[in-house]
Amino acid sequence: MTSFGRVISVRGSLARVGLLASGQMPLSEVRGTVGKFVSIRCATSVIVAMITDVTTEGMQASDTYIASAGVDLLGEILGGDRPKFQRGVTHYPTIGDVVELISNQELRTVYAPSGSDQINVGVLQQDRSVIAYVDVEEMLSKHFAVLGSTGVGKSTGVSLLLNEILQSRPNLRIFLLDVHNEYGRCFGDRALVLNPRNLKLPFWLFNFEEIVDVLFAGRPGVPEELDILAEVVPMAKGIYTQYQNADRIGLKRIDPKQVGYTVDTPVPYRLVDLISLIDERMGKLENRSSRIIYHKLISRIETVRNDPRYAFMFDNANVGGDTMAEVISHLFRLPANGKPMTVMQLAGFPAEVIDSVVSVVCRMAFDFGLWSDGVSPLLFVCEEAHRYAAADRNIGFGPTRKAVSRIAKEGRKYGVYLGLVTQRPAELDATIISQCNTLFAMRLANDRDQALLRSAVSDAAANLLSFVPSLGTREVLAFGEGVALPTRLRFKEVPPHQLPRSEAAIKTVPSVAAGHDMHFVSAVLERWRGATSQRDVPSDPLFERPAPRTLSSMEAPLLQPSQGLDPDRFSLLKKPLR
Repeated sequence: MTSFGRVISVRGSLARVGLLASGQMPLSEVRGTVGKFVSIRCATSVIVAMITDVTTEGMQASDTYIASAGVDLLGEILGGDRPKFQRGVTHYPTIGDVVELISNQELRTVYAPSGSDQINVGVLQQDRSVIAYVDVEEMLSKHFAVLGSTGVGKSTGVSLLLNEILQSRPNLRIFLLDVHNEYGRCFGDRALVLNPRNLKLPFWLFNFEEIVDVLFAGRPGVPEELDILAEVVPMAKGIYTQYQNADRIGLKRIDPKQVGYTVDTPVPYRLVDLISLIDERMGKLENRSSRIIYHKLISRIETVRNDPRYAFMFDNANVGGDTMAEVISHLFRLPANGKPMTVMQLAGFPAEVIDSVVSVVCRMAFDFGLWSDGVSPLLFVCEEAHRYAAADRNIGFGPTRKAVSRIAKEGRKYGVYLGLVTQRPAELDATIISQCNTLFAMRLANDRDQALLRSAVSDAAANLLSFVPSLGTREVLAFGEGVALPTRLRFKEVPPHQLPRSEAAIKTVPSVAAGHDMHFVSAVLERWRGATSQRDVPSDPLFERPAPRTLSSMEAPLLQPSQGLDPDRFSLLKKPLR
């Protein structure tokens, strides 16, 4: 291969290369431009480096060099017959060492899959014939994040990564928080799709902070009412346990206070017991103003209990029943029964309780991993992560941030891995993102987001981040433990049936089939109202929308009328909800 430069200075992990004048090859043909890999021939190894800048500034007129380029030293290829790549540089180049554009064979050596635990996510931007592999074990066990502005193919990238992980690790359980109901069809029959109509998450699984958040609709609780709740919740749990054990202890009554439950112990209790305890206390009061506090608390509980939107929490609230094993088994796919993945669609939940629901699910995922000693690993993927773990402590719900943070800091010890997806990394808690050791950065235009990314990337190729604002759609910069080198790659095409809804572009031109008349509007309103008034339709066949004819094999149930892709979607509006 014709050399196109020589080393003219070396400083730490950086070197400067003089690009040779046209005696050898025109610069335009060599295309020694920013982002390209080069190889530096040393005495004992071949150093792999990346060009980060090219300039003619400050160069004196000379016949030898026409320009100079800054390169980052990333790793080296060692060995003769069976060359092997390793990160880091043990033997630095010396002045005058020959620099060449890296060959296809050398790139293949660098990106050769090192074991069976590799997934194919796309191709290198520099050489489309070289496949970019990601190490699944490293990526999962040390957490990962996908970052990128709206419309750069982030959701498609997530669908691609998760489908490849499912292929490589069929027994790994995956839980995906789907904020905008985009992923319902992406995983076919390998995923269970949960929404408010088929989810059962009993209210007694919520800890004290979470149930307060539900009762007060996301606003701070009234201190006097909280004191009453904190006193009666453990007693209600004790009363329920007493009922359950009545056959064993005969007629002997146990004081509920002696059972030893706290407000956060995840054991069942009944709302009827809770309200009667509050009522009993209210009856003993003579001061009218004090009684009003108790009365308000009872009204609050009754209002939420009777709100049909909260049916997923308060179904059987007065019947009881310890269903914790069934709930966890259903949520986290134990046993998987051929569906190792859960897609939890959040768009249909009441906005006031989404934070609490996410907090409960996060906390239970971590606690189950903790108390099972990590026997059954789980990947917890959090879409729009900046909503739940905001950098600003005054935004969002504290317990949710705490639950996500616990998974980020300690989850890997207990087999609970974290995947974060966000378009605003600067608004995400810096402690949490710093725990993600593999980053997939797509186009980010915001300066604060780029600055945070720079602080999170420890690789010598942090200079690569200057490419972030100009990346094309589906182009990614991959950093960290999961990839051989900081890499500019292009995600591979995703099959149509795995495309998230947002990527399959709902057109701005309305469909002719829509027939925008009063009947159309009435049908939409009927569905709209139905979503907030139906109680017993978890298996309503109308909500299992028939898939488009081209996707007949995909039968994942979907929520709400917002899917926007089905060519037959308007015919559904002719059918009333029952």
